[in-house]
Amino acid sequence: MTTFSRRQFVQASAALTAGGLLAKGFANSAQAAEKAPAANKEDAALAFGLVTYMWGADWDVPTLLENCKKSQVLGVELRTTHAHKVEPTLNEQQRGEVQAKFADAGVTIVGIGSNERYDHPDPAKLKAAIDATKDFIRLSHDIGGSGVKVKPDTFHKDIPHEKTIEQIGKTLNELGEYATGFGQQIRLEVHGQCAELPTIKAIMDIATDENVFVCWNSNPTDLKGDGLVHNFNLVRKRFGSTVHIHELESKEYPHADLFKLLVDSGYVGWLLLEAASKPADRVAALTEQKKLFDQMVAKAKA
Repeated sequence: MTTFSRRQFVQASAALTAGGLLAKGFANSAQAAEKAPAANKEDAALAFGLVTYMWGADWDVPTLLENCKKSQVLGVELRTTHAHKVEPTLNEQQRGEVQAKFADAGVTIVGIGSNERYDHPDPAKLKAAIDATKDFIRLSHDIGGSGVKVKPDTFHKDIPHEKTIEQIGKTLNELGEYATGFGQQIRLEVHGQCAELPTIKAIMDIATDENVFVCWNSNPTDLKGDGLVHNFNLVRKRFGSTVHIHELESKEYPHADLFKLLVDSGYVGWLLLEAASKPADRVAALTEQKKLFDQMVAKAKA
């Protein structure tokens, strides 16, 4: 890569999947990279998708695809350990079949939602998490995804926070470098005891690899300290192709304000619904969330 940075290339490549916003192919990827990340409101392009953590946890692949098509939610982050069983244990043929099924259905695999974390004081557990993440990176590549979601995650008794932050950051650098060879983003979810945005910024200040990104998670802690705008701006330059959102009608989080910040900063990528409520009809509820999403994006762009 000589004409643009590795960060720009990975962002642009992942952005190709966002609602069909850009044509596929290396040439178009390179052209898009020259202006990635988007710099202004006019460049913003937000696509709606689903994290299969709760609402899709018990759906196998055919059911997931059918329900996504019914609700017109055409991108998914596949959470591991759930009923769709898209796991590193799949062989080469099975991985190809998964990719083909999603492509035939017109549903984008945005990536893998792993539960791997890098705060472990035990070196053996940390190594196991790193090795597992590398397995997920290869899996995401083989099924046509563009990245793997990971977690920071916890502070441990008698271990200085600064040491844990440094360990997480250095681990992310190793994984970011590895993922580059597979065209995948490492997406650090704002999560757990590390979820306060100054902490995430401190981690990212160490995780300088251009292929390590922040996955905003729409947490209550986003509003702490100096507030949403300040915390958003602490990490906005490190956003990748995914943002997690929650039920959009909720009064507990200012999603409308977040949408405005994303649009005004020219964000290009997927806003993935991670819903925890228990509606009687999840497909109808997902359809309604898509309508709310479209309305909120339109208002943010107005």
